[in-house]
Amino acid sequence: MTRTAIREQQARAIPPTTLLIKHLLFLLALAAPLAALAQATPTPNRLDGSGLSPNAAQLPAPGRYGETEVDILGSYYQQNGDHSAVEGGIGSQHLTDTAPTILLNVPLDSTTRLAANVGIDYYTSASSDKIDQVMSSPSSHDARYHADFGLARVLADKLTTVGLGAGVSKEYDYLSFNLLASWARASQDGNRQLSVSGQAFLDKITLITPAELRVGGTRNKNYGSDNRQSFTLSVVYAQVLTKRLQASISIEPVVQRGLLSTPFQRVYFFDSNPALGTPGALGTAQAEVLPRLRYKYPASLRLTYYATDLVQLRGFYRFYNDNFGIRAHTFELEVPVKVTPFFTLYPFYRYHTQTAADYFAPYLQHSVREEYFTSDFDLSAFSANKLGLGFRYAPLYGLGRFKTPFGGGRITKFKSLDVRYGYYRQSTGLTANIVSANLAFTMP
Repeated sequence: MTRTAIREQQARAIPPTTLLIKHLLFLLALAAPLAALAQATPTPNRLDGSGLSPNAAQLPAPGRYGETEVDILGSYYQQNGDHSAVEGGIGSQHLTDTAPTILLNVPLDSTTRLAANVGIDYYTSASSDKIDQVMSSPSSHDARYHADFGLARVLADKLTTVGLGAGVSKEYDYLSFNLLASWARASQDGNRQLSVSGQAFLDKITLITPAELRVGGTRNKNYGSDNRQSFTLSVVYAQVLTKRLQASISIEPVVQRGLLSTPFQRVYFFDSNPALGTPGALGTAQAEVLPRLRYKYPASLRLTYYATDLVQLRGFYRFYNDNFGIRAHTFELEVPVKVTPFFTLYPFYRYHTQTAADYFAPYLQHSVREEYFTSDFDLSAFSANKLGLGFRYAPLYGLGRFKTPFGGGRITKFKSLDVRYGYYRQSTGLTANIVSANLAFTMP
């Protein structure tokens, strides 16, 4: 089963170079480890940037002292494909996901800010509807609730920033807690910065297996549970190379242990074993089994080049390798173009290619003699393309001003509007469309 939600940072209009340098370095210092590699999600194997990026504890971004920043985000995602992991690599992958989120960035004093990230993901999934092999079963739709909080403080030297964060996420088949700590230090001239952060995810997963594979029959609801822990270290070094070029490099190793397979995903074998019972109409089936220890080794390079005062080039490359046998390369290019002083367009393109995991094989290609097996096409060999267009409208004095009923008569400014559309196509046949929006407000 694949569920997706948008956690993409909306592109910003191009500010003056010196301000952007400080903004970039501060964000790199506070950035959480790569969300797509965390495991507090039912889709831990999506590596290509098209799928869900789970919420993690968020640390505050810089802002004007005294201003509370409120971002209201929303996204709609829809996908189609014919390789459902729940049905052993065959069947519909149709899915929709709606994800409203509220982000708060609150100043506590001149050096300390508090952030909160609260939201819901509501999805419908044709593949998860087949866990019980009965259409319109309770598993056909569900909601994920998450709440994450972070605190960041600039120390007395004004060069060092430390942060702490924590969060929780709940869905019908798992409960996850995460903790985050970070440290960053900038150079005296503000042109270089080193940041280090660590994050831990502690997950409890309900062992919901396909109906026909449950001990005691299909009416048995005593699923049991298992645990998973994920630990991520992120090291980022950022530097301003010239007046027009900035760069950052990062390494983000991940260690995962515990239940790394999805218990309700089937695998069908080309052979049989009497111990597994009589094969069904689609073949002998078992629930997916993967090793309980995984190491991931991603490294990335990010470049930002100011071609002119109106055009910016943002390039990204990531190399990924793990002990499951996957090796991947991801390239991304975004080109913000300032059409007017307040209106920015940013087309973007992303390419991803990866090899298959050692334990992957399609429908009816596994043998019952194998120790580990999966038919989840997120672990297959494929290439993928994602392209789209976004715009940002941010007038100097905002889009509007109004009084809030809970702000003691204070004036709230509707600061900016971002809208983004992306189209995704995978060589396996999976296609997806995603629309997201960000409404930004400030309160004195």
